[in-house]
Amino acid sequence: MSAKILVVEDEEKLARFVELELLHEGYEVTVSGNGRAALQEATEHAYDLVLLDIMLPELNGLEVLRRLMKERPTPVILLTARDAVMDKVSGLDAGAVDYITKPFAIEELLARIRVALKLHSAAAFAETSPSEKDPAKEGVLVWGPLSLDDRKHRVLYSGHEISLTNREFLMLKTLLENVDIVLSRDTLLERVCGYDYVGETNVIDVYIRYLRSKIDDVFSVRMIQTVRGVGYVIKSWDGSEAK
Repeated sequence: MSAKILVVEDEEKLARFVELELLHEGYEVTVSGNGRAALQEATEHAYDLVLLDIMLPELNGLEVLRRLMKERPTPVILLTARDAVMDKVSGLDAGAVDYITKPFAIEELLARIRVALKLHSAAAFAETSPSEKDPAKEGVLVWGPLSLDDRKHRVLYSGHEISLTNREFLMLKTLLENVDIVLSRDTLLERVCGYDYVGETNVIDVYIRYLRSKIDDVFSVRMIQTVRGVGYVIKSWDGSEAK
């Protein structure tokens, strides 16, 4: 059964070009050029993937993405002319699985679609298949006064709850699972954004800065350390981390 893809793009020529290429690849394709109409279409019908432009009439793509994730979580690849790091971070934090900047080569877009569909299929299979639970993922990670509960998606520091986005949470969890191990930006990018993410590694620096502003700066602690030229590390707690 071929995958169903919703293309949300208000540039008619580009939308038609992408539609024809996807049809040629054997996908079922629906096209929408309006943000509000696209959101209704995506929530009322099941799609395997949504290609979503950010600049749309009536409802911008990021708002469509946020609402869609609440109503019917679906893999989304953002299509946009914007190339600023902060725009990419906003899209990824809102739930997009990937981000491609216009103009793009159709071969690259098709490759990213294949990867996104494959990963989504594997994740769905894992959710419905019995497997042995990983105690490390089921338990609570502790670093001094800080605890991260993966099951409750909750982080506490001396009893104070810290509000983190999904990717900030995953970044912190990855670092805590590898205490005393220096993780490169590429490794963190692979763990947090997916191994097929294609983009600048300085997205990782942005997330690290966010985490430091919410933990290090607020609680006067030196938790996440930079290893110049290599990456980042959280070292074992011994009390000296308090500033």
